[in-house]
Amino acid sequence: MKKHLRCPMGIPGGIFAAMVGLVGIVVGIISKNWMCVAMSAALFFIGGPLVRVTMMVHSANDRLDEIESSLKK
Repeated sequence: MKKHLRCPMGIPGGIFAAMVGLVGIVVGIISKNWMCVAMSAALFFIGGPLVRVTMMVHSANDRLDEIESSLKK
């Protein structure tokens, strides 16, 4: 059984950033604050790539750990 030691904290962070961005877009449209809409849209679109990059980094670190453990044996 494969045991992963790392907790990919960027995943909840990215999901949270996307949700806050979405709420900010709605609130900005309701209050007609277009700067808030622009900043919230940027936060919304940054959330997805943040999750993807964090998952890629953690999977690469897991692969490196496997390679290091196989070299030690």
